Amino acid sequence: MAESYRSGFVNIFGAPNAGKSTLLNLLLGERLVIVSPKVQTTRHRILGILSEPGYQVVFSDTPGIIEPKYKLHQKMMLQVKSALEDVDVAILVHDINLPAEELEIITNSLKLKVPAILLLNKTDAMKDKGAIDGIVKQYKERYPGWEVLPISARKGKGTDKIMPLVLKALPEGMPFYPDDSISDRNERFFVAEMIREQIYALYEEEIPYHTAVIIQSFEEKPTLNVIKAEIIVSRETQKIILIGKGGSMIKQLGINARKEIEEFLQKKVHLELFVKVRPKWRDNENYLREYGYNG
Repeated sequence: MAESYRSGFVNIFGAPNAGKSTLLNLLLGERLVIVSPKVQTTRHRILGILSEPGYQVVFSDTPGIIEPKYKLHQKMMLQVKSALEDVDVAILVHDINLPAEELEIITNSLKLKVPAILLLNKTDAMKDKGAIDGIVKQYKERYPGWEVLPISARKGKGTDKIMPLVLKALPEGMPFYPDDSISDRNERFFVAEMIREQIYALYEEEIPYHTAVIIQSFEEKPTLNVIKAEIIVSRETQKIILIGKGGSMIKQLGINARKEIEEFLQKKVHLELFVKVRPKWRDNENYLREYGYNG
């Protein structure tokens, strides 16, 4: 192992919908975490591992920082807290189109004591591109000692400058994971997340926020994988919407999810979806534990 080998934990923080998941996928070169224009898509802390000659970066996408309304939210915020405990470098993602005060609420709650890189995201959505330099200057004055970079994660603009800043701040050390690891999560976890991503894409209003996806069985056969998944909802009316008239919506959900899962697993998939009503599951400690939200 070369003496200059660097390794460490780089954790991504920010408000819901700031673009954290899009950024992580971009940095990894893998579509590892689910992305949706709807807020609060990420519920778990997910590690993404990038191993290259000379360094290993363990990225962590955390749930967007929110005021908890349910036990589910409390557990999501506990995951943010745990991400603060093993961080070597912090990346903060902030929508450049939003006021600085919104970022300040987050920075005050994080109380960072490690090198920080502030990414002012969504520059592609700015009407006045000429104002970018002035905004960057204001943030540099507000957070002296931080690296500040304007980017568009969606368009990949300015993102090539992120890794050099990360590596500059990363400590020397041995790798934490084998070279071929891309995450600490297993295939079942990602399959459930892909189904959940398609729920966000297909359904409106509160439906995505009231659903959890549990993989009941994952059977690997020679020619295809047989996957049975349960979609949990809070109310009977949500179950009716989820299934749709004559089963049309759940059929479409199955088609969309299967396509993504087959691409991910690089194998044919037979997917069966079932819907179960569990009233107030987001506030039930036993259900949350059963569904993998351990905090």
